[in-house]
This record gives sequence, structure tokens and C-alpha cells, in this order.
Amino acid sequence: METLGIFEDLETSVRAVDRLIGEGFAEEEITSLSSVPYPDGVIVRTDRRTWFRWLTLVCAAVGAGAGFLLGAGTAWLYPVQTGDKPIVAYFPVGIITFEITMLFALVGTIVGMFIEMKLPPWGERPYDPAIAEGCIGICVTAPSAERKNRAEQIMTETGALRITAGGRP
Repeated sequence: METLGIFEDLETSVRAVDRLIGEGFAEEEITSLSSVPYPDGVIVRTDRRTWFRWLTLVCAAVGAGAGFLLGAGTAWLYPVQTGDKPIVAYFPVGIITFEITMLFALVGTIVGMFIEMKLPPWGERPYDPAIAEGCIGICVTAPSAERKNRAEQIMTETGALRITAGGRP
């Protein structure tokens, strides 16, 4: 069960988060939504580690292998003997390997970006149009109705403009 509280400014939202944490809510249960990219820890501290760069690196390595196999494999399968030169020429194979590596790395980056941003949204996610207008949303994921009601009460007491339960208003 998710509860979204809309706050007018940074100070009241930080006060609400501090009060929620003081009341026993874990930081993993609290998320901030904002149109301003505040650094991690300004509103809510998250220790979430991202695997985004590892996906790009793995895709680049797979691309390097695929590019080398494409360039060298084609030359090896269809050998054209030109004088005393090697069948697998280094520079053309290197160019093909580089290009395929970059292609796979870019595709991996784009796929990882969509996965990290959870796009497309498969389920209902909490949102309020006031967030795009400069307000700050504090979303609390509560395991029970009692905890959800307590989170709503705390956010109301600390100055929430409105409370939205669940999905979009």
C-alpha cells in the first residue's frame, strides 16, 4: 500500500521524512518524487546500487566478441589470398570490431536506461501533477493499513498539502 504526500517546499518534506524515520519507518519504505534533481541524501538517503554500467560493459564485451567473429570469421571462412598478406587483416577486423562493440554498448545503455527508469510503467505508480509544478512528493510504502494510516497522519501533521492513497489522483 502506497501513500503519497505532496509538500510545498524542501524544508517541510525533509521534516516529514525525519519524522517518518523517527516513528519507525525504514528509509527503504520512503521515496521522494521531485521535478528538481536533488542529490541523494537531501530528502531521502538511498543506498540503492545500480548495475547500469555493468550492463553496458557486458554488452560492449559481447559486441567486441561478435565484431571480431564477424570480421575475422568472414575472412577465415571465405579466404582471398592476396600476395603474401595474411588472410585475417588486422586493421579491417579492428574497425569492424570497434564498430560492433560501440553498437552493442549503445544498445545496452539504452536498454539499461529504460530498465533503471522502469519504463514503460507496467503497474500503477503514485504521481500527482503538482510534482511537475515544483512540489515535492513523499511516497511511503506501508505493509499494513495501520502503518499506512500512521504515515498519512504524520505527513498531514508535518504540513502535507494533500495525501493521495495508491495510484494517481
